[in-house]
Amino acid sequence: MRVPWRERNGSFSWFRAAILLAVCLPGIVTAIQYFAGFFPVRPITEIIHATGLWTIRLLMISLAVTPFRQSFRWARLVTVRRMIGVAAFSYAVLHISFYAADNMFDLYKVVSEIALRIYLTIGFAALLILGALALTSTDGMVKRLGGKAWARLHRWIYAAGVLACIHYFMQSKLNVSEPLVVAGLFVWMTAYRLVYWLGSSERAAALPTLAGLGIFASLATALGEAAYYHFKTNAPFLRVLEADLSFHAGIRPAWVVLGIATVVVIVAALRQWQRSRQSALASA
Repeated sequence: MRVPWRERNGSFSWFRAAILLAVCLPGIVTAIQYFAGFFPVRPITEIIHATGLWTIRLLMISLAVTPFRQSFRWARLVTVRRMIGVAAFSYAVLHISFYAADNMFDLYKVVSEIALRIYLTIGFAALLILGALALTSTDGMVKRLGGKAWARLHRWIYAAGVLACIHYFMQSKLNVSEPLVVAGLFVWMTAYRLVYWLGSSERAAALPTLAGLGIFASLATALGEAAYYHFKTNAPFLRVLEADLSFHAGIRPAWVVLGIATVVVIVAALRQWQRSRQSALASA
């Protein structure tokens, strides 16, 4: 079995080693904070929140690998996609393990809570999907299942993404800004994939497509936030939407999504210009 920091030919990879360190770092920092006493009140709850947060962050990063690889013309990114996905599952396992620890490992209570509280049921369903994908992430399982069957199975990561976003949103009772940003970015990545499936990788990675998807995702985020506060507090939908699309209420999630999407377009433009320049110089 190939260790994570080595290439297929067995050589050491600084790139893979750096990604491995990056996905492990949040867990290491959380452990240091715990033992150093940074969580004086309900430390286990803080760890539950931290591991859950990094589960969904890494899940979204794994989903972003293909769009970034194609848009940035950076083929090497695909070599770390499985590592990031497995890391997301590992944090999810820690998340539910510490939840069980917080309940004194009373498995009857844990199972009852998962069955009776809908946001826990949704989160557990996402965990099961991530588990199935992690178990079939090896080269051996790709050969055993066959490339097409393996690819169909791993499209379930989008279902896991939907469930994870819903779980994150439902458990964030007070501040829903980051869940809205995560949901907006998930909309962007899903829309990218639809363009890719219905068209081609070239069309999906084209700069006008990337810019249009960014605008679409940011508008969807603003509409989602307006709908949330309308149904949650009965605030006028259009007034909330107007506040979301202006800067009077600060930098709202829609603007964060648009900012991230704009950075993607800029980086993609620079990378594509660089590749075109290199091709021109090579053919000169």
